[in-house]
Amino acid sequence: MRGAAETTLAASALVVGITAVGLTRAIFHLRAIHANLAATTDATQAIADLTSTVPDRLTSVNANLKPVRDFCDTV
Repeated sequence: MRGAAETTLAASALVVGITAVGLTRAIFHLRAIHANLAATTDATQAIADLTSTVPDRLTSVNANLKPVRDFCDTV
């Protein structure tokens, strides 16, 4: 009976150990994926900032050019 208990405990320890190793590997893979996604998100945000429209600047330019437009309308 003692041998059966030792075999059961050894098998259980082996199963738990293999599961722990698998979960640890999954954690490291998920961390690597998280880092890649963060870098991709940052790069995408940088691209969006560089290619954004210019309505704020455009309104100030239009306001500065209003006298020129008014003059051209009179000609």
